[in-house]
Amino acid sequence: MSEAQGGSTKKCILAVDDTAVILTRISEILCNDYEVVTANSGARAMKFLKERKPDLILLDIKMSPMDGIQTLQEIRSSKDLEDIPVIMLTGVEDKDTVMESAKLGICDYILKPFSSSELDKRIYRAFEKERQKRLEEEKRAEEG
Repeated sequence: MSEAQGGSTKKCILAVDDTAVILTRISEILCNDYEVVTANSGARAMKFLKERKPDLILLDIKMSPMDGIQTLQEIRSSKDLEDIPVIMLTGVEDKDTVMESAKLGICDYILKPFSSSELDKRIYRAFEKERQKRLEEEKRAEEG
């Protein structure tokens, strides 16, 4: 196994959904390319985030008692976590919910049911945006 395939070099994705079948499906789709950590509630996600910062979060909206919007607000209110890219993954196709998520700085929004290729593509795009942002910041730092 090459070092690039070793567990320590994989990006970490936190998947948050209150439906076990969805978490299992996400894990199966992503486990070859990423380290996938799952949480079945917003509260469990926040507990994990106190211990470790993932590279990306997949976040369901319809959960209780703490829904995805509330979880995202809590993530964005923490200085240590505010820059983590978040993709909302949900069955909700409500314009107000999409707008509220966008205001909180999500990088994408995927509707359920989703295909494995769509999930892969959106995650890749999110990481590519982050890479471009870092390159631009480094360039500005060199120039400044």
